[in-house]
Amino acid sequence: MINTILFALFPYVALTVCLVGCWIRFDREQYTWRAGSSQLLRSKGMVFASNSFHIGIIFVLSGHFIGLLTPEPIYHYVISTADKQLLAMVSGGVFGGLCFVGLSMLLYRRITDERISATGSRSDLMILVLLYVQLLLGLATIVISTQHMDGSVMLMLGNWAQSIVTLQPAQAAASIANVHIIYKLHVFFGVSLVLVFPFTRLVHIISAPIWYFGRSYQIVRQKKTNR
Repeated sequence: MINTILFALFPYVALTVCLVGCWIRFDREQYTWRAGSSQLLRSKGMVFASNSFHIGIIFVLSGHFIGLLTPEPIYHYVISTADKQLLAMVSGGVFGGLCFVGLSMLLYRRITDERISATGSRSDLMILVLLYVQLLLGLATIVISTQHMDGSVMLMLGNWAQSIVTLQPAQAAASIANVHIIYKLHVFFGVSLVLVFPFTRLVHIISAPIWYFGRSYQIVRQKKTNR
């Protein structure tokens, strides 16, 4: 019952809250739709920490997206399930480690710098802690994965994600039922991040100004001064 609630129903609740919450926030509180960077307050170490975190998490999220949602028959044209797991472990370890270094620096900075702590919000600290826990769980799954290098658990997790996307909650719950608790915690906290997404600074992820490439040119003329 708990497995069904957490891994078959909760993902749809989180996704619904995320979509509706983002729409309401963008419609009513556009001035809060920002990254809220604290670099202007204290720039020391910020460039390295921020770049490490963002580069790491972009590659980690891309790997999760492609790895979980690509059906087995399709990627078998390129790579076997066992080799795919090994690739995920190596790349996840490299970019997860890079993300860990950057996030550790950002979290330490947020906690120890009085100026940044005073101007930040509780949600800023909360989302960093939640990301930190999720990242540690993700790195822990690499260790657990060494116990089954055949890629069997990766197939279960992929079936879970694909069942959620194709609106098959019962099959999703069954797919993830027998995996290690570390994987379940990793999935649960990942879905929880989706749930809290519209209420935090994470919304800046979906606000890239891609429409700039299609907008009309802006003509700027120099103002003439009378002499």
